Amino acid sequence: MEWYHYLSDFGAGLFLSNFVPHFVNGISGNGFPTPFAKPPGKGLSSPVVNVLWSLLNLVVGYLLLRAGNLSCQDTLSLVIFLAGFGLLSVLMAKRFAGKDKA
Repeated sequence: MEWYHYLSDFGAGLFLSNFVPHFVNGISGNGFPTPFAKPPGKGLSSPVVNVLWSLLNLVVGYLLLRAGNLSCQDTLSLVIFLAGFGLLSVLMAKRFAGKDKA
């Protein structure tokens, strides 16, 4: 595989990781920070905005997966995908840990 396939796999991990909290909060009827909140990334966006933002992340993540030719038989591509997924997951956990605190 070419280097850009691995970059696409990493990006897919990032976008698919970002899909999860926005989708879960959105379909649960909870507000959650998005880039469209006021202030951006700190205020809470509506559940509908979160679902729409999550679906955009899902589409972009899927397209990057396709571009990256992710394969379970290619251990390196799988590790790189999971590294992207895990990295953003940990960063979001730290960033949003106090979102409900005043």
